[in-house]
Amino acid sequence: MHPIERKVKLSNSAILRKRVAGVAPGDGPHVVFAGGGTAGHLFPGLAVAEELRAVLPQVRITFAGTGKEFERRHVARAKFEYLALPCRPLPSSAGQLWRFVTDNIAGYRAAKRFVREQHVELVVGLGGYASVPMGRAAAKRRVPLVLLEQNAIPGRATRALASSASTICLALAKAQPHLRTRGGVFVTGNPLRAEFAKFDSLSPRALSQVNDSSVPRRLLVLGGSGGSSQLNEIVPKALHKVRSLLDGWQVIHQSGAAQSEQTATLYGKFDLPATVVPFVANIAHVLRWTDLVVCRAGGTTLAELAAAGVPALLMPWAAAAGGHQSRNAEEYSVTGATITLDQHSTEGRLDDALAELLVLPLSQVEVRNAMAVAMQRMARPDATRQVVAHLQEILASQPQVAAA
Repeated sequence: MHPIERKVKLSNSAILRKRVAGVAPGDGPHVVFAGGGTAGHLFPGLAVAEELRAVLPQVRITFAGTGKEFERRHVARAKFEYLALPCRPLPSSAGQLWRFVTDNIAGYRAAKRFVREQHVELVVGLGGYASVPMGRAAAKRRVPLVLLEQNAIPGRATRALASSASTICLALAKAQPHLRTRGGVFVTGNPLRAEFAKFDSLSPRALSQVNDSSVPRRLLVLGGSGGSSQLNEIVPKALHKVRSLLDGWQVIHQSGAAQSEQTATLYGKFDLPATVVPFVANIAHVLRWTDLVVCRAGGTTLAELAAAGVPALLMPWAAAAGGHQSRNAEEYSVTGATITLDQHSTEGRLDDALAELLVLPLSQVEVRNAMAVAMQRMARPDATRQVVAHLQEILASQPQVAAA
């Protein structure tokens, strides 16, 4: 960090600490993190919130989201307040339009009331449709709004709120030309949870065990927090076709809760040993001992792989809004960190194409190591701290709100 930049950030921190001196924990400035729904949106917010609480213990933090059990569970585990707001994504049919309009209007009104009555001083939008009601309420009440964008193509929610944002923090620079805003835009990287800060080198697999054939190698399949029906079907079939290369490999497959049993049955049909789990909760620990990943190309997943230095074979979700997963994959594949299976240009069966692409990384440790080095170069280990520094700067400039 440049000495002048460090001095400014320390000054802002000092101002903020002075503002809340003598204030009990939770009675300091009130910050709302809005959005979630998926791990890709929620976990960056939790990472920033936990770091903000560490540097400013008096801060009061509330997460506002859809009310899904996944959000509630992770927010409660982090010991933050939670607010469920009525909200819906864009409807896929005319029959859903009425509920879309009424629910989102109700969510906006509830958010606006919450901002006013609970003296909210800052709103952080995490992306996804659940961030929109609170983001619009912040703009209406003239409360500073910061947006986090995880992908190379900004989502609809980020684009809709960008003109009202004070600051936008991007994971990838390619997202900036797609945004119209009067606020500041910064390429910070994607904030990651504290456990990923421990990755200060390549994984132990890549460094110390590459020549030890007695140590099982690990292939991890990630279909997102809710799983991917396509990966659940295609990956077991592809692995069956390269089973001769799987000797000495352990397969762990995150399937999502809805298809866990079905996915395990498919592996059983092919007589392939695999551990199928609905969700990998301790992902940082698992990645530390992983040699290769097959996954989608969500921004948060890629940032976590980069932090861990784990190579990946990507199957971008073809239906992702704006094709953002394909653009994310391009950013990583061009460096040699990943291999991408492009469904749009693939002729024939996807499981055949995946099996063909798996041959080199499964069979050649040199290929995996080269990919791991390239992957780690994509890491942005200071992303969380950079985002928190921007939040501190905004909070330090706010007039003090008396505690209720």
